[in-house]
Amino acid sequence: MPEQMLFSLSAIIALLPASFLPLRRDHRADVVYWLVLAVAVAGPMNWVLASMAGSWRTDLTMTLWITVAASMAAFCLITVLMRESWRLTPLLTAYMAVLGILATIWAQAPQKPLDLAGLSGWVGIHIAVSVATYALVTIAAVAALGAFLQERALKNKHPTALTRLLPSVADCETLLVRLLVLGEIVLGIGLATGMALQYGESGTLLVADHKTILTITTFAVIGVLLIAHFKTGLRGRRAARVVLLAYLLLTLGYPGVKFVTDVVLS
Repeated sequence: MPEQMLFSLSAIIALLPASFLPLRRDHRADVVYWLVLAVAVAGPMNWVLASMAGSWRTDLTMTLWITVAASMAAFCLITVLMRESWRLTPLLTAYMAVLGILATIWAQAPQKPLDLAGLSGWVGIHIAVSVATYALVTIAAVAALGAFLQERALKNKHPTALTRLLPSVADCETLLVRLLVLGEIVLGIGLATGMALQYGESGTLLVADHKTILTITTFAVIGVLLIAHFKTGLRGRRAARVVLLAYLLLTLGYPGVKFVTDVVLS
C-alpha cells in the first residue's frame, strides 16, 4: 500500500472514534471525550503538515484535507468557548470522514505544490484567512443542519437517536449566529487581502472569475442573513436553508473550482 494512502487511511480512522463516541450510554464532555477529540484533530493535522514538506499544495486532495484539519482544529477551540457546541461532534466528524474518503479517492490527481518562499506576505495571509473562513462556515453549516434536524423532529414529534445527541434548536441557532458573525468578519478580511494581492500582481482590485463571484455572493448572502436575523428575528428552518446555501456557494468557489480543474478537466 503506498505511503500516502496509508497516512490518509490513518487520518480517516482517527476521526471515527469521535463519530461513534456519542453512542455510549453516558455520553458527556468528559476526559474520554476530550482525548478522543484530540485524536480526531491530530490525525488530519499531522497528515497535512507531513504532506506539505515546506510548501503549500493547491490540488483537490490537499484542499480537502486542509479543510478537515482546519475545521477540526477550529471546532476544538469552539467547544472550549461555546457551551453545548460539543454535541455537534457526531455530525461534524462524520462529515469530515466523508471529506477524508473523497480526498483519498482523488489522491491520484496531480499534486500542485506552491513555494511560498518567493511570494509576498499577502499570499500567506490570504491563504490563512481563506482556510479559517471555510472552516468557520463549515462548522456553521453543520450547526444549521443540526438546527434543521432538531426543528423537524420537534414538528413531527418524533425525535431520533441522532437528534437526542444534538444541541437544542436554541443552542444550534446561538452557535450558528456567532459563527456567521465571525465568519463574515474573516471572509471580509479574506476579500480585502485577496484584492490587495490581485492589485499587487495586476494593478486591478478584482478579477471576475468564478471563485471571486461565488465568494462575494457568499459574503452578501451571509450579510443579508445576519441583518434579517437581528432586524426581523429570522431563524429556524429558513435561516438554516440560507446558511446551507451560503456554504454551497463557498464550496463551489473553493474546493469546487479545484474539482473541476483537477478531476473534470484533467
